[in-house]
Amino acid sequence: MKPINRLLKPVAAMLLLSALMACAPLSHRQQNAAVGAGVGAVAGSILTGGSTLGTLGGAAIGGVIGNGTDGHSRRR
Repeated sequence: MKPINRLLKPVAAMLLLSALMACAPLSHRQQNAAVGAGVGAVAGSILTGGSTLGTLGGAAIGGVIGNGTDGHSRRR
């Protein structure tokens, strides 16, 4: 196994951890927008076969939808 392959998983884990911790001071609405943008980007990329425009469009639409949700169900 090459040394670069051994370092890949720990580096990816550190980057993921730092990305998740960066969302801590955000409000719930901002967190929802960030999650929506991420999910939208992945969905847009999959649906368009990896095109840049599809990925960016999916991120924009997902961010708008995520921003519009409050994350709490309204039961009365």
